[in-house]
Amino acid sequence: MSGFFQRLQQLDPRRQQAFMAALCERLLPNYGLYAATTGEGNPHGLRVILDLVWEQLAVKEARIDFDRQVEKLAELEPPAADDSFGARRALEAVVALSAILDTLRGEASEAVLEVSRASRSGVRAYIELTEGEEDAERLAALVRDHPLMADENDFQDAVLEAVETGPLDREALKALRRLGRNDGVSNLGLSVEE
Repeated sequence: MSGFFQRLQQLDPRRQQAFMAALCERLLPNYGLYAATTGEGNPHGLRVILDLVWEQLAVKEARIDFDRQVEKLAELEPPAADDSFGARRALEAVVALSAILDTLRGEASEAVLEVSRASRSGVRAYIELTEGEEDAERLAALVRDHPLMADENDFQDAVLEAVETGPLDREALKALRRLGRNDGVSNLGLSVEE
């Protein structure tokens, strides 16, 4: 794994942002599910902010007030009192998007690692929740070998390879976005029925 994180850190900031944006695409359905089941949150608001991130990546001259987007994003967080599984996964989507906004404002050099880890930890939490294994060693093996974790690792590898190679032009960004959208299926294998 450390080789993976090293490769991530060696990317230039724009490629790191593209990597994070693709991971955010895959986290958004979790937020959508949370909003659909609780009536809390605003998936459209999150979508708009992520669309602005993609626009900034595609159009260097785009003038987007990311300070304002950070304020808007803060309003979309699940209530702090809600410690449910769904709220924590929704919060991961918000935090991941917040990390990209920080990098677009010239802060947060570790953001790309945070987003990668947040996506994996959500998968781990989901496996722990659904498999209900008490024994720590067996649980660790279960998580490591679980199809959802394998899918998450393969997905992150594919995104990393896509941002490492070739020019990050409009077509490459579109392809990356499609990869991230994953036909509307989140990193937990869940989707919101539109």
